[in-house]
Amino acid sequence: MKTLIKNVCAVMPDGTTPVTNIMIDNNRIAGIGDVPEDFRPGKVIDGTDHLAVPGFVNAHTHTSMTLLRSYADDMALMDWLNNEVWPAEAKMTSDDIYWGAMLAMLEMIRTGTTTFADMYGPWMERVAEAAMDAGLRGVLSRGIIGVAPDGEKKLEENAELYRNFHGAADGRITVMFGPHAPYTCPPAFLKKVAAKAQELGAEIHIHMHETLDEVNGSLKEYGRRPFDWVAETGIFEGKGTLAAHCVHLDDNDIEIIKKYGIRVAHNPGSNMKLASGVAPVTRLLDEGVCVALGTDGASSNNNLDMLEEVNLAAMLHKVHRLDPVAVPAFQALQMGTEFGGQAVGIPDIGRLEKGCKADITLFDMNSAAWCPRNNPVSLLVYSANSSSADTVICDGKVLMEKHELKTLDEERILFEAQRCADHLTK
Repeated sequence: MKTLIKNVCAVMPDGTTPVTNIMIDNNRIAGIGDVPEDFRPGKVIDGTDHLAVPGFVNAHTHTSMTLLRSYADDMALMDWLNNEVWPAEAKMTSDDIYWGAMLAMLEMIRTGTTTFADMYGPWMERVAEAAMDAGLRGVLSRGIIGVAPDGEKKLEENAELYRNFHGAADGRITVMFGPHAPYTCPPAFLKKVAAKAQELGAEIHIHMHETLDEVNGSLKEYGRRPFDWVAETGIFEGKGTLAAHCVHLDDNDIEIIKKYGIRVAHNPGSNMKLASGVAPVTRLLDEGVCVALGTDGASSNNNLDMLEEVNLAAMLHKVHRLDPVAVPAFQALQMGTEFGGQAVGIPDIGRLEKGCKADITLFDMNSAAWCPRNNPVSLLVYSANSSSADTVICDGKVLMEKHELKTLDEERILFEAQRCADHLTK
């Protein structure tokens, strides 16, 4: 099917915002600009007074953790994990995972996200099912805790997830391996994960250097920082690595990131809420590292709103560096779109460009936050909020149009998610 978005203000890869037309053929952008006479769309979307941006890429989240939103707040990370989150997650069933993920799909579509990189526990096939039902693009990994008695079983579950779902839904579902973190996956276990991932040709999604406690714990146990010894396990030597957080880095850590082409998922909202620290994002960007944005889970954020993360990325590093030009608006937007596509291993998303996947969000500019329209990118990053997202297209398919959901039953999802949460938090 061919779709035409006409007369839309579009954020181009160079940051310009012309009023133009976007032509979609099946699941790709067929062209941007004047419409050829032989392009006959089956659907026309009037983009007047709308801003078209690439669909947001949430490069690190835990979708089914939506069920624990507002359950345990204002706590340090390890206290939060050990005493609240992990005990509640131990009660989760396959049904909980599905409806928690569906609640996340609902929130992501409503806020303009079209791709998400997810790491969570058992029954990740239900997250794949939810993504396919919603029409979103999912990069999934089974969170593997190597110190658990069933660590080997978790590793095999990730392998099965890869075999069964990698490339599913016409390529919308891809699968990575998800060793949770160095403090839950010892060196010998990480070597097993690396070997299995490389055998299958899968990429890696792992938490790295999220807190000072993590780094100090590694120094106490191994006499070395995590990046230093993890590099020796082979985990970074495969097809590619997505490292979440990367807050506390020294010069050697950054050299390892650069050496292996590791992509970083920066989570400003979660890092601020858990007081984990401020990642050296401006330095990483200056040194050519791919830095994307993620929300983390809805229990530590507490939403999946990627436009909020774009705003936080732009604002946090300005005040941290005492530099008003640190992470300008367009660069922050790139972190949430184009750099996100690179980070999750899908290079043909995140840009409005001929040949790229047709993952597009339209923001309605008919409100006070969008007036006057001196600079649409600035308005999006610094002024607007995600409630302006009114049309979302993923893989060429309209998932929401003029705020009307096309693939999801919102009332049913909210009912089922509350039902599931009730038994987890009592």
